[in-house]
Amino acid sequence: MRSSKMKKISGNILIYLVLTVVFIVTIFPVFYTLMGSFKSNMELLTNGGRIIPSEFVFDNYKEAWKLANFKQYTSNSLFLAFFIVVGTIITSTVAGYVFERGNFRYKNLIFGMVVSSMFVSLGSLTLYPQLMIAKAFGINTSLWGVIIIRVLSMNVTNLFITRSYIRTISVEIDESAKVDGCSFFRIYISIIFPLLKPLIATLAILTFRFAWNDYLMPMVFTLSNPERMPLVVGIMNLKGSGAAASSWNLMLSGSSIAVIPMIIVYLIFNRYFIEGLTAGAVKG
Repeated sequence: MRSSKMKKISGNILIYLVLTVVFIVTIFPVFYTLMGSFKSNMELLTNGGRIIPSEFVFDNYKEAWKLANFKQYTSNSLFLAFFIVVGTIITSTVAGYVFERGNFRYKNLIFGMVVSSMFVSLGSLTLYPQLMIAKAFGINTSLWGVIIIRVLSMNVTNLFITRSYIRTISVEIDESAKVDGCSFFRIYISIIFPLLKPLIATLAILTFRFAWNDYLMPMVFTLSNPERMPLVVGIMNLKGSGAAASSWNLMLSGSSIAVIPMIIVYLIFNRYFIEGLTAGAVKG
């Protein structure tokens, strides 16, 4: 009995030790960036190994904000992320509902083909064809081109999570609605969608993180229209600006500014995030 208890305690200690190491490895780059953003450039270059600044320099944020036109870039990023998040929530929930509740031929075959595409990574090879398609529609010089492509390019992970979550909702609800005369998509709008709050929060966090950190496509689409560049692209441009090319403190300040909205979004939706991810894990 005592041996069993000791094994359990040892197991718990090992688990917490591993989790602590993972936490430190994960959080350290963020913490170092945040602390580095308050250092002077001289201190970063001569004493970069010191984590806590010897003197907190708050003017780094003010200077970086002015040099990189962060007010406009932040506005562009919020615009880009908002429409990608809203569009992705709509397309993902509709697709998940159709694949789970729909009744059409070859449904499972089509779903299997869609899901299998997540194992094929073409990287940036698809960027040029997407740019040419956007050019044909005249949306290759604005963020609307990025938004439309990102929303209509179905995210397989979101689709898989959505279908698994909808599977946990009782089918009897649909049948009762059909008796009352609701059509297939009326059931989705009036009944299913309002029940997806935890899932929507999960999709919002995952999609916002992706949209906020998206770099390559927004950079290509806004090369000829710098005023529409999002924040991440603007931070990278800060490297080439004359006053900040060698000022790593300003680069770290800009990076910290970009991290803050992601933390805020996570804190707002954290209540539903885990529930949305784990729903359907057992029943599905």
